[in-house]
Amino acid sequence: TNMCNPPPPTTSTLLKNSSSDAATKSDLVITKAELAKHNTPHSAWCAIHSTPRTNAAHSASASRGTNSHLVLDITKFASVHPGGDLILLSAGKDATVLFETYHPRGVPTMIIKKLQIGVMAENSFQDSFYSWNSEFYTTLKQRVVNRLEERGLSRRGSAEIWIKALFLIVGFWTCLYYMISSSSYGNALVASVGMGTFAAFVGTCIQHDGNHGAFAKSKLLNKMAGWTLDMIGASAFTWEIQHMLGHHPYTNVLDVVEEERKEKEREDSPLEEKDQESDPDVFSSFPLMRMHPLHPTSWYHKYQHLYAPPLFALMTLAKVFQQDFEVATSKRLYHIDANGRYGSVWNVVRFWTMKAITMVYMMGLPVFYHGWLKGVGLFVLGHLVCGELLATMFIVNHVIEGVSYGSKGSQKGLDTDTDNKENVVKPTTAMGDTPMEKTRKQATDARGHGESKDSTPVPFVPYNDWAAVQCQTSVNWSPGSWFWNHFSGGLSHQIEHHLFPSICHTNYYHIQDVVESTCAEYGVPYQCEPNLWVAYGKMIRHLKFLGRSKTA
Repeated sequence: TNMCNPPPPTTSTLLKNSSSDAATKSDLVITKAELAKHNTPHSAWCAIHSTPRTNAAHSASASRGTNSHLVLDITKFASVHPGGDLILLSAGKDATVLFETYHPRGVPTMIIKKLQIGVMAENSFQDSFYSWNSEFYTTLKQRVVNRLEERGLSRRGSAEIWIKALFLIVGFWTCLYYMISSSSYGNALVASVGMGTFAAFVGTCIQHDGNHGAFAKSKLLNKMAGWTLDMIGASAFTWEIQHMLGHHPYTNVLDVVEEERKEKEREDSPLEEKDQESDPDVFSSFPLMRMHPLHPTSWYHKYQHLYAPPLFALMTLAKVFQQDFEVATSKRLYHIDANGRYGSVWNVVRFWTMKAITMVYMMGLPVFYHGWLKGVGLFVLGHLVCGELLATMFIVNHVIEGVSYGSKGSQKGLDTDTDNKENVVKPTTAMGDTPMEKTRKQATDARGHGESKDSTPVPFVPYNDWAAVQCQTSVNWSPGSWFWNHFSGGLSHQIEHHLFPSICHTNYYHIQDVVESTCAEYGVPYQCEPNLWVAYGKMIRHLKFLGRSKTA
């Protein structure tokens, strides 16, 4: 969701200038409760952070503490926003992560000036898990933008992804046609497997980029690409809520306070008491699974490495028949307010209309031509294939040996960062290790060796720096491979995707070496596996370990 084309000033300078030139707007102090009320497409406010450097430069913000945020009214701007209405996902929330990650070139100062209506009350988001106080991500964004410009590549999609998308859509509908019309049930079963396979790749290679605003520069093409998720039976709106507001910003981070409360009181807390900084993928995607070391262990978890693969196959059925309806009717997904999407009557109409239409051609017509038992069997088989493929490519990126986990609200793992003299909860592996301690040392040692010894210290990056946490909690496989990058829709370059969600996946293998070398320079982990099969094996072993280890 980019707000600009030409490279503007850095975010820090932008916020500094916008606040200093709009003193009257800085006088309006807004509470978290008030911000949360403006959470629909009809009244959409969001907050973005103001860094310590900018606070020191303008008194209006400095007087309210180093954790002050600017408040923007994006209600009308959403209709002209170059990135489309994705910006409405931030309504009623702290949108700092979305603001930083979807604008690698920055945002023009004049837009911030125009949209700002006030500032957040002092320390409204002081308990954030993340730090934004290093130059690591700023440098990385500049280098990635430069690489794309050097190679003449648009950060959004072009013919390369569009041709693939056309092939996948034709393949899906062709297989669906033969699944419905084939007089041989055996051939219909084969077509169902094909339909499920193409549906999985529609999910990873088309809708994923479309809903991230990366499929094309055109807002219409991005919306159409995102709509392909509805085409295969799921809801793009629900996916956006879970994936873009939960998983991406807070990868492998768990709100321990909320988890302990649910365990103790055996009931869910009101939405207004929820903390948005928690990854729903590590506590909600699969029942009967222990996917975070801070989760309690049950007796059956010791077998989860055995029942996980067949359970994965049920993923899309659960999404289509349970989660989509729960979110659309309750307007929330666990701890995440979903009014940014389902607060629109048009979006609700689209949800129910697409659900009805897809049920007709994906299950109704097979039942009509093949009978109830065989028709439902074809539908279920296609979903099982689709679910297994999607889960296989997704889970190895974040639940695997060596990957780190974050915990918010816990004193466990709280340590003093000796370089920064601040108490932080370091992301750690399930074994209790902190990979970034090792990579920091490796970067320091690398500077002291070689033909041209460099005595300057390694640039400091906090353990909880947002971009560094993404690198600690994500894993690549087959890095630098054009084929596997296309095959997986960029999931093989998960680190690059999490750092740059608004960049089309066809560009990830072009920027992979830039990201890896910058991580090495700054002492940030960059974990890769040679291929999907190795990664899958390590994922299974990791599930086995999590199932038998005690709560961290």
